[in-house]
Amino acid sequence: LHMGKTMKEDLTVVAKYIKQLYPPEFNVFSIYAELYHNYFASQAKKNAESHLEDKDIYLLLSWVHNFYPKEMRKDHALAMELDKVKLGSLLPSSLSKELEKKYLDSEEVTVKNSLSRCLDKEIQRWKEDKEPEKLNGHFQSELLGIFVIQSIYSGQKRAEDISQAVGEELSRRLLRELPAFLRSYRDAFEDFKEKSKKHTYYKPILIANINNCWNFR
Repeated sequence: LHMGKTMKEDLTVVAKYIKQLYPPEFNVFSIYAELYHNYFASQAKKNAESHLEDKDIYLLLSWVHNFYPKEMRKDHALAMELDKVKLGSLLPSSLSKELEKKYLDSEEVTVKNSLSRCLDKEIQRWKEDKEPEKLNGHFQSELLGIFVIQSIYSGQKRAEDISQAVGEELSRRLLRELPAFLRSYRDAFEDFKEKSKKHTYYKPILIANINNCWNFR
């Protein structure tokens, strides 16, 4: 953030006040822009090659694909000048792809584990002597129906905020996880139906799970 702010503010000063003090052939703005970019890129590369937590990988990819090219370099005071300078990306393509894979692998596991924990909690609820919750007057599981959909949607949204390509790849992966989760859900529900017919709230629990199907569709 400090480097980005410094680069943006300093290049704005160069564009507005310093450039015109030199002959055009000096390409003063281009020289400043390239020097700032090269330093910024070297720091990004150094960070990318170190051990990063998942949240740091996400932040670095956000800078590479989003903040740097779209917010900094498209700033109204700089865009026209920067369009003349071929600065490239903050990271080499191979390193960026490596980080994207790490992020996608981690996010896929995170969502998968989240869905598994959610199902475990739901199964535990079925065993309790407790009536299911009602939503708009109908028995339904807010935990299962809403939480699962939100987990998948928010994962997709975070990935799309990095780039469209990363978002599409994560969507493809998560749409592979969802059927696996639904099969586990179905198997657990079938087991409950067979073994828990004497449960106090057997019928409301059946209704709640049937109502969940609409949300999953």
